[in-house]
Amino acid sequence: MAAPVREMILAGDIGGTKSNLALYCIQGEELQSVFQQSFPSQDYPGLESLVQEFISGKGATITKACFGIAGPVVDGKVKTPNLPWVIDAREIARCLNLDSVSLINDLEAAAYGILQLNASEFATLNPGLSQEQANRAVIAAGTGLGEAILYWDGSGYRPFASEGGHADFGPRTPLEVELLRHLMTRFDHVSYERVISGPGLFNIYNFLKESDRFAEPTWLKERLTSEDPGAVISEVALAEQVEICVKALDLFSSSYGAEAGNLALKAKAVGGIYVGGGIAPKILTKLSDGTFMRAFVDKGRFRDFLSAIPVKVVLNEQAALKGAGHYGAFRSESTRK
Repeated sequence: MAAPVREMILAGDIGGTKSNLALYCIQGEELQSVFQQSFPSQDYPGLESLVQEFISGKGATITKACFGIAGPVVDGKVKTPNLPWVIDAREIARCLNLDSVSLINDLEAAAYGILQLNASEFATLNPGLSQEQANRAVIAAGTGLGEAILYWDGSGYRPFASEGGHADFGPRTPLEVELLRHLMTRFDHVSYERVISGPGLFNIYNFLKESDRFAEPTWLKERLTSEDPGAVISEVALAEQVEICVKALDLFSSSYGAEAGNLALKAKAVGGIYVGGGIAPKILTKLSDGTFMRAFVDKGRFRDFLSAIPVKVVLNEQAALKGAGHYGAFRSESTRK
């Protein structure tokens, strides 16, 4: 950076695969991005070392910090389920020489971020009949599966986190019953995250392979060994190159839609469902072919209710990072003092 920048907000979107960090400055009621960087989370022993590397040499005076964490934040601490980290807000505050640091769930951060996006940063899966000042909800698959709800408090939307992605996977078809039985031999608890996530897509693929329904080409096996399996399966499926990948992504999309519908019912999210995370924009073609929405509305007597709910894919993968910055700048306890 050319010159020192004062009064900066440090924001982070901390996931099991990668962590995105950013410095923002406040301009009126808006945040202006100054610097962003992405890090492979697994390469670091904890958040402190990652933060120290990011801020080193930046010449910034950080006044507030907020991190959206993929995990349950309780009393300023979180043990991340997809990383061997224990994150403590007090330790991060000491690291940054701040009075306090905010830790919020990554889906809570994403929900705050969605409120800052414009219409061009969404793709519509179902136009529905949007109701103002009604509950909304966010579901996001990446390394894990996150869910959050937004409610209207009389003057604006307030997001709150959940750990709904770790609720029991509920099969709906004979094939999904087989999938559940397969996963029960491998995990002591089969959650929706075991199915709807990057690793979940690979779980579906392995189930189909081990059931002897499809052949696995040698070149595909080699790619799955040397590259990110979920990304490879998605790429090959969208190109319609190999039947097992096509079927795996179809089952993934259907399960994703079904759980999004479950969330819509639990939240009574007639204001809309937002599909976020890193996977959705990359498989938008598949999510748009009807598979997702057929499963979403397939709730018996509540089909018409769900058919009226707007469903949108969040195209901006920086939504959670923006949300963490917004929370740190305008919503954190230190801001309100």
